[in-house]
Amino acid sequence: MLIDAPKGLKDVVVTTTLIGDVNGAAGYYHYREHDAIELARTRSFEDVWFLFAEGRLPDAAESELFARRTAELRELPDGIAAVLPAIAQAGVTPLAGLRTALSLLPSQPMWDAPMAARRADALRVCAVTPTILAALHRLKLGLEPVHPRVELSTSANWLYMLTGQEPSTWTSRAVEQYLIATIDHGFNASTFTARVVASSGADVVSAVTAAIGTFSGPLHGGAPDRALESLDLIGSPDNIDAWVREQIEQGNRIMGFGHAVYRTEDPRARLLREIALERPTPLTEFATTVERRVTELLAELKPGRQLYANVEFYAGVVMEQCGIPRDMFTPTFACSRVIGWCANALEQSEDTKIIRPIARYTGPQPLIK
Repeated sequence: MLIDAPKGLKDVVVTTTLIGDVNGAAGYYHYREHDAIELARTRSFEDVWFLFAEGRLPDAAESELFARRTAELRELPDGIAAVLPAIAQAGVTPLAGLRTALSLLPSQPMWDAPMAARRADALRVCAVTPTILAALHRLKLGLEPVHPRVELSTSANWLYMLTGQEPSTWTSRAVEQYLIATIDHGFNASTFTARVVASSGADVVSAVTAAIGTFSGPLHGGAPDRALESLDLIGSPDNIDAWVREQIEQGNRIMGFGHAVYRTEDPRARLLREIALERPTPLTEFATTVERRVTELLAELKPGRQLYANVEFYAGVVMEQCGIPRDMFTPTFACSRVIGWCANALEQSEDTKIIRPIARYTGPQPLIK
């Protein structure tokens, strides 16, 4: 008997997970038993990475050891470093370049590898992802890549590799909180992609590169810079109403608003708004004005839809404040989400059943003689 699933598999439970969950009605999400936003407020990125790798938060000694261990994995193998200039000159997007470069990282098929080897592969993938992305960015600009520094935190090292300058404490912490808040978020499209690949017994790198392809789409990870572009197009508070009404009339989506799961304010947007307002600028003032008015207009023009600012809206504002180039907004997101992809791929690899749904054929009937 065939079972018809709703479009987008909305509300279809496809497996069980210990990693985390999203409660869209309550506006809440968690990693294991921990409130994700509270972790972003109180913990380091490395501590939360440890949570995803080990299933629990570390004590002080474990935290220090894990931070050192992952920092030492940031350096690229010579084979990958050698091809980065050619990838950068090919004119592809940073995520496309990351896909290509990661494919050269040795990784064992999870079907055959012991869990310790799978976890080691996952740590290496997560550690080198920021190094690859930062190097590709600088090479594209005609600059030499900046080697990672083991004494810097993940967020500080990311900013250092991008700019060549050690960031301020506030900037590093702002980016760190953003990274923590975006490590994982339920069975989003890229996470599901990673699990589909892992269910085939493929290696961790294959699962991650497939997830990156899904993540690159403007309806998924590719939205922070587009949300900021909307602010540019609006230009001033006087233009908000006309611009929003025109977009709605044309059937366009307002980038940075609405979410597939949340029916309340996105808790990540709330956190990032607070971070942005710690260092007020004309951009933050304009963004809060736009958010307030767009929310009102969407309630008027799309009654009952419950459309609020999502993580992408304020992510773009915070990253702009921190000096991250717009074409590196989504790659910054990828630096954290790769940890969630790997955790989900490893969890899926323990299930021996391949994910293999079917499609209902609706084309012309076959010509059978």
